[in-house]
Amino acid sequence: MTYCCGMVFDKGLVLMSDTRTNSGVDNVSVFRKMFTWEVPGERIISVMTAGNLATTQAVISKLEERTKAPEDRHVSLLEAPTMFQVATEIGQLLRETVRKTQSENNTKSRFTASMILAGQIKGMEPRLFMVYPEGNFIEASRDTPFFQIGETKYGRPILIRGYDRAMTMEDAVKLLMVSFDSTLKANLSVGMPLDLLVIERDAFGKSHEQRIDSHNPYFTAISDVWGEKLRDAFHTLPDFSFDGSG
Repeated sequence: MTYCCGMVFDKGLVLMSDTRTNSGVDNVSVFRKMFTWEVPGERIISVMTAGNLATTQAVISKLEERTKAPEDRHVSLLEAPTMFQVATEIGQLLRETVRKTQSENNTKSRFTASMILAGQIKGMEPRLFMVYPEGNFIEASRDTPFFQIGETKYGRPILIRGYDRAMTMEDAVKLLMVSFDSTLKANLSVGMPLDLLVIERDAFGKSHEQRIDSHNPYFTAISDVWGEKLRDAFHTLPDFSFDGSG
């Protein structure tokens, strides 16, 4: 399965994805699910993928080809005038790929996929989108400042409780790590290593990029301390009483 999350803040964007892909318990592989294109000083665009691997790889390959073939009639990610136009192009390509794969395989199984798109183009705000397999998409807002795809339920509670639009990028990374730790503990279909990308506002490039494996000392510390503090918090809660007082 997959877990990917993108969050938008006053200071920019933070993205994280796992890398586990499995087809049954005895066929587990590592595949990158975060892909980035940039024109330093002008734009940076990143896409995270979830769903059928063949479908997502086909979409990413076609996007990559378009960046290298300017004579192509399709709009390149590196030439689109706005992030909205980028989202439109990716949505159309995803819809076409899903439809073609479905038709060629002549099966009732759905070769579906979804994507998170994030980035900033010079002169505009950092933007975050969720792209659905039907090709339509929604944009993050102050009411909905983060998107998740894949195994979302285990890591969502900490995001809802901990998110603050004004938080530092360092705290944003910490929040995502706790969210991913909770998901890793609860679901074996999500696995390390994790890919992290930080895009600071108006940097128009990768402010920080890192692959986090199971031996990463910071992630290990976050996991250990978070578990310890949860247990401590649990024991400080009021005791339940069986005498009828609650």
